[in-house]
Amino acid sequence: MLNGSPRKNGNTAALVTAFLEGAAEKHHNITVIPVCSKHISGCLACEYCHTKGNGVCIQKDDMQEIYPLLSEAEMIVLASPVYYHSFTGQLQCAINRIYALDKPKNLKKAALILSSGSDKVYDGAVYEYENSFLDYLNLEIMGIFTAFDKQNKSEEKLDELRAFGRSL
Repeated sequence: MLNGSPRKNGNTAALVTAFLEGAAEKHHNITVIPVCSKHISGCLACEYCHTKGNGVCIQKDDMQEIYPLLSEAEMIVLASPVYYHSFTGQLQCAINRIYALDKPKNLKKAALILSSGSDKVYDGAVYEYENSFLDYLNLEIMGIFTAFDKQNKSEEKLDELRAFGRSL
């Protein structure tokens, strides 16, 4: 899971925790990467990874910890608050840097968890997720979960995320 929230105890964190609780009940092995506490630079578009690098990014930052996990993962979950109708910048940098791997060989499924103050802000993030991320990586969509305003941290929404974690 790539958690793009900078707030350790915020709304996105509550949704992530609920998902993890449900997944733990079924003994799933999930690694959460708090991308906002990592040093992950933006993609340089230098194409080193696809020419001389053989799938290795020229930049040596905290993505080096994430690449092996992505290579082994069967599923990826992106979690983010919605800022300016999209993912946080920190999460966007991590997503862009997955390009170095091209298409991780074991990665087959994906899910999206978004939180915000309004229900009218998800379109940009969902569009990018479905039309860029999922399509490019050819991933099966396992679900899109959103929470806004009073839904954030509500027992109903947290139960929904727990159930999703259990369903995998």
